[in-house]
Amino acid sequence: MSLAVIRVGVTGHRNVEDEGEVGRRLVAAVRSVRGDASIADVEIWSSLAEGADRLVAELVPGEAGGLVAVLPLAADDYRGDFDSVESRDQFDRLLALAHRVDIVGPDEGGTRESADERAGRTVVACCDVLVAMWDGEPARGRGGTAQMVDEARRRGRDVVVIPVVRTHP
Repeated sequence: MSLAVIRVGVTGHRNVEDEGEVGRRLVAAVRSVRGDASIADVEIWSSLAEGADRLVAELVPGEAGGLVAVLPLAADDYRGDFDSVESRDQFDRLLALAHRVDIVGPDEGGTRESADERAGRTVVACCDVLVAMWDGEPARGRGGTAQMVDEARRRGRDVVVIPVVRTHP
């Protein structure tokens, strides 16, 4: 019998309150996904944005065996979205953990927002389960958490919502 790898995608907000508690709920969610004895490992699919995407990516290698980074832009360009040295260093460290990096780029309109949306859609299209760290509010732009949750549900993906409170609405 061959054991399966389950692909866990992530969507969520960049700024959430009580990251420690959210992290504990996240670990429990990933462990419950792996709970089936036929699951060999968990592969995380993340865009490595600040906040939710990185909280999930930090589970590699402790709780998940692999990381696929789905970047909206080339790494050097995307890194410019992160204001602090610490954030850029964390991005670089997590990117180095990825065994695969896909760069989706913007649509024909060329906007960064379209690149973010395309990255989110790619994660949803490729995952088995989507973990959403979400405040339950409507999306505030293309590629927002609510949009990705709706798309995952339309595609028949399992969606695990971890309720969060944003620190900067």
